[in-house]
This record gives sequence, structure tokens and C-alpha cells, in this order.
Amino acid sequence: MSYGCKILCYKSKTLADGAHPLMIRINKGGKRKFISLGVSVLPKFWDFEKNQPKKNCPNKLYIEKLIAEKSRELTDNIIEMKSENKDFTASTLAEKMGTRRKKKTVGELFSEHIGRLKANGRTGYALSFLEVCNSMKKYNGHLDIYFSEIDTVWLKRYEEWLRGKGAAENTIGRRMRTLRALYNVAIEEKQAKAEDYPFKAYKVSKLRRSTAKRAISKADVLRILAFKASNAYTRLALDLFSFSYFTGGINFVDMAYLTKENLMDGRLVYVRKKTHKLIRLSLHPAASDILARYANPDSPYLFPVLSSFHKTEQQQRNRIHKVITTVNKRLKFIGESLGIQMNLTTYVARHSFATVLKREGVSTAMISEALGHSSEKVTQYYLASFEDTQMQDAMKHLL
Repeated sequence: MSYGCKILCYKSKTLADGAHPLMIRINKGGKRKFISLGVSVLPKFWDFEKNQPKKNCPNKLYIEKLIAEKSRELTDNIIEMKSENKDFTASTLAEKMGTRRKKKTVGELFSEHIGRLKANGRTGYALSFLEVCNSMKKYNGHLDIYFSEIDTVWLKRYEEWLRGKGAAENTIGRRMRTLRALYNVAIEEKQAKAEDYPFKAYKVSKLRRSTAKRAISKADVLRILAFKASNAYTRLALDLFSFSYFTGGINFVDMAYLTKENLMDGRLVYVRKKTHKLIRLSLHPAASDILARYANPDSPYLFPVLSSFHKTEQQQRNRIHKVITTVNKRLKFIGESLGIQMNLTTYVARHSFATVLKREGVSTAMISEALGHSSEKVTQYYLASFEDTQMQDAMKHLL
């Protein structure tokens, strides 16, 4: 079906000052639709034959720019709908022009996305975006720019700036991956064009460096489990490390939030805060013994990290940060006391869980040796999806 579009000075309507409004006229299938450009021109300043403002027209350059922009926007809308095989009428095209999305700057989308993440309880992930947002503001001076301005040259210069500031390679990679994630959000929200996507040419993967191994041998794990704690603080650090090792490498934050409701029919059931994956694991007898040691009828939590006093999310985050710092100091002391050639932290338990099972011959489909960001998701997927009996058999290899 043929269509036609034209911008004209609409003589059929005369305003109080005698001017006529500028309109876009859309013809399709014998139907006409008019869209106002929001400006008007007196007849003496408009060339009706050439359909353009005369040389002496006030704001001539502004009007010509507005006409060019609206003509391009109209053409883009038509091309977009035709490329998606979407049929349209004069009315639907006019509606689309009228509801055209306001173009957001990089700073505006950062702010919106951070707000959405916080509203969904993903505070940690929101902080990652805020960190990158602040970093980019320092580099660029402001973020009052559009995504089309972030091209491969911009990214390379930002990378060089970060390196000049002493940022580690993995830190640069993490920031670029976060920026890439925001760019994908921009494309999804039609705030950026897929053809402008700079990360096809700019490879973030080149910035990833393998980190030092954080797993220890089964023999060293057993030495840690047998360590005799001299006080309650060291005992708690040791028990949290051990519990993580016996429960699929659960991380510290998830352990801190565990309540009695997470125990169901001899299993530990929880949703990972980082990935929102549902994890179901049969409780190893050693893990059950640890929980029994901290059983407290006056607290809903399984471990004495959080309490009913910590009501707000900020209070909880502050408390968790304080406790994990103390716990890791105690674990470092335990590691040094045992002569273990690695800085012992709660995260070592997570890596050691996977590595011990792998070395004992447990299927790589169940346990992934590398626990990087992406492979963490794969690992947790398998831990959550295999039959309890399979996972129980695998758990026997931990001791």
C-alpha cells in the first residue's frame, strides 16, 4: 500500500496572530493524518510553492532544523516498522510519532537502572553500576551524552585512562562488562541502535586475567576442619568456613541471611542473592552438627551474624561487612597457624568444595572447577538440578 508524507504550512487553520501551524501530513490508503510540529509561521514568511520558510522568515534556521529532524524521525519510524514486517496506517504512524521515546542520556539511564536494581533488592549489583557511573563521570567530566557517542575509540581511551589511574586488569574488565550490560539495556529500551553497538569490535574478554587459585587440597581442608579453636570468634570463623565447604560452597552473604525456614526435610533450600538461583542441597551430617551448635530459639537466623536488631538493608550490609572482616582475619590466623601457603578466606571454602569433588572424580557436569562469574551460574544450575541422591553420593567425597 503506497504512502506519502509532507511537511506543510497548514492554511486550513489560522491562529489568533494570523499565523498557520506547521504540520506533517501523512497519506496512506486514501487516509490522511496531520501531526503538528509545535511551531507556526505567518503566511508572508512562508514560500507555499517551494514549501519552505522564506529567507526573511524569523527563526528560519531553527524551523529548517526542526523540519529536517521530524522528516528523519518519520522516515526512521517507517523503516523500523517495514523492517519488522509491521503494517501501519496513517493513524498508527501519527500515534507513533506522537509517542516517540524521549532520548535518554547515558547518565539518565544509569540512574534509572540503578534505581530499578535497588527496587528489586539487587543492591550489590546496583553498587557495581554506581561505581562505573562515577568512574565514567570522572573520566568524561559528565554523562550528558548519548550512547551513540560511546564508540570503540571512546572505550579504548576510557580503558587507557583507567590503566593510567592504576586500575588492575580485572577491575577494568569488570567495569567494561558493566558498561556493556548497560548498553544492552539501552538497546532493549530503544535508547541505542544495535548497529552502533561498540562491543562487537571492542572485546572485553581481552581484559580478563586468570586470578590466583583459591582452592586448597583436601588434606589441607581436613587440617582446617580439625583445628582447635581457642575462643568463640575463631570458632565461628571456622564453622562458617566448614559450613560453606559442606553446603555447595555457599557464600558468606547467603549464609548470613539463612533462617530456620531455609531448612526443609533435611535439605538446605535458599535463593542465591547474587544470581537469584534456587539452590537445594541435602544437608551433610557435618553441616547439621554445625547448625546444632548455633541453634537459638530467640533468633530466626541460623548463624549469629544478623539479628532482629538489624532491620534495614543498610544495617544488615554494615553488620555483614563488619563480621566478614573479623571472620577473614581469624581464618588468616588459622591458615598461618597450620602453615597453609594461601591467605585463607570464606571464599577459599567455595573453591575448595568444587576442586575437592573434581579431584575425587565427581562428574564435571555436576561440579565446575572454575568458579568465575559465568561458571558460578553454571555450577549452581547443576547443584540445584541434579537428584538429591546423586548430590548426596558426591558429598561423601568431602571427608
